[in-house]
Amino acid sequence: MNDKKTPYLITDNRKARFNYSIIETYEAGIVLSGTEVKSIRHHQVNLNDSFARVVNGEVWITNMHVNPYEQGNMFNPPPARERKLLLHSNEIRKLFGKIKEKGLTLIPLNLHWKGNKVKVDLALCKAKKLYDKREDMKKKDSDKEIERAIRGRG
Repeated sequence: MNDKKTPYLITDNRKARFNYSIIETYEAGIVLSGTEVKSIRHHQVNLNDSFARVVNGEVWITNMHVNPYEQGNMFNPPPARERKLLLHSNEIRKLFGKIKEKGLTLIPLNLHWKGNKVKVDLALCKAKKLYDKREDMKKKDSDKEIERAIRGRG
């Protein structure tokens, strides 16, 4: 399918970059059942409105919706269950301290394959204010205009 060095994107949480300013990112493994992996292979997953939290020294992702596998049986897990994320204990302690101290949140940015494993890119984020979002949109528009002007000249 692909080599072990280049990740293959499954799904992306585009709203995360618009609603949050990203401070730090981490790559984490995720605990899935077999039918969930098959659904993810068919891109039947949604990261919108999902977030992660630290509970009892473990990181759990909430509101990640994985559609039930069509050819699965009655043992398919529920689509919106909490799923455990796999991080090193020192990373979890570091995240827990930053979340409690500074009021930051953990948001999944994307889901991707790394070799034959499903990985999640977690971001330590701070929510943007409305004026921050407006500034980003203005900057994006001005960048587009500059790009058009450069293309028009050449």
